[in-house]
Amino acid sequence: MSISRRLEEARQAFLRRDLAASAAAHEPRRVLHAAAEAHGGAGHQYIGELVYGGLDGIVTTFAVVSGVAGAQLGTHVVLILGLANLFADGFSMATGAYLSAKSEQEYYAREWQREAWEVEHFPEGERVELQAVYERQGYSQEEARQLAEIKSRDPQLWVKAMMVDELGLLPDERKPQLIALATFVSFVLAGSVSLLIYLLGLFLTIPGEVTFPVSTALSALALFGLGAAKVLVTGLNPLRSGLEMLIVGGLAASVAYAVGVLLKGIGG
Repeated sequence: MSISRRLEEARQAFLRRDLAASAAAHEPRRVLHAAAEAHGGAGHQYIGELVYGGLDGIVTTFAVVSGVAGAQLGTHVVLILGLANLFADGFSMATGAYLSAKSEQEYYAREWQREAWEVEHFPEGERVELQAVYERQGYSQEEARQLAEIKSRDPQLWVKAMMVDELGLLPDERKPQLIALATFVSFVLAGSVSLLIYLLGLFLTIPGEVTFPVSTALSALALFGLGAAKVLVTGLNPLRSGLEMLIVGGLAASVAYAVGVLLKGIGG
């Protein structure tokens, strides 16, 4: 059994307050077996970008559609503004995600180099510093001294302990390029749901009075589905999560629609 599967079983047992299932998930042999098979499965690291990128794509694109529909500017304007928003905002989000991830990793690497240099040149001071960290965490002076002594036996473990326990920094092994790609792809694919009926109208004759209601229905389904999919990241109730995202997206679209109605005269 993989670590991720065992953790999911433990989460579900906690949500149900099921002591038997929780005990089974924490059975020592299963824990050791899962740890021994902790290989691969890197794809789940990007679930957050896929879910949240998709949610942003739906909300922002449907807000554009709603604003244009409220102003009654026509299908061609919906497509122009909707597609422009879809790709421009998607690229902007992907770029921001890439730069953010890259900056965090560069900061972590810089702090690791600093801690490694200090451990090499000032070992006694760093050992005392680590002991003080553990004392602040609630360990007794003797327990803190023992922990610092154990951690300082290996330079790599020592530096890692300083990074985690003193600075509160954890390494992010994800690739910034894949973070950006996941964000962009999910934003564009999910955001295009709101435009599907309008794109279809380029090839088929679709009554104008049904396009916005269909777009609204498709967007609502997508919002609820991706909101429910947030449980892959948050572990919360999927129905509640889906409804929350549907309400938030609906409010954003309502505001955009109202602005479109108020400014309808400007658009001619």
